[in-house]
Amino acid sequence: MLERLLTNFEATAAVILFCIGFTTMMLNKNLIKKIIGMDIMDTAVYLLLASQGFIAGRKAPIVVDGIQSVEAYINPIPAGLVLTGIVVSVSVSALMLALSVRLYYRYHTLNLDEIVMLAGKEEV
Repeated sequence: MLERLLTNFEATAAVILFCIGFTTMMLNKNLIKKIIGMDIMDTAVYLLLASQGFIAGRKAPIVVDGIQSVEAYINPIPAGLVLTGIVVSVSVSALMLALSVRLYYRYHTLNLDEIVMLAGKEEV
């Protein structure tokens, strides 16, 4: 089993990062720490996608020297998915940070339990 983990060390690192991010999101009450946990989870997914798209000995899919054989290049789809995912996650992170700043200005805390309690008092 150890050999399999060492052979697929990129996938193992991705799973470990995902677990770290997930536990950070679930166990922390601070909104900034939750956002950081989600970013760590995103990074784990990108690592897994990029590692699965890599094939040793092949080059990026840019035709050079007239070589047009499919076996000479890696699959460009995982790289495109990773780039698209990075753009989306940066946008989502920026939006969540902006909303966290607004919540802090309104409730003077980033603790999620306190925000829910204070928001419940406002409705009455």
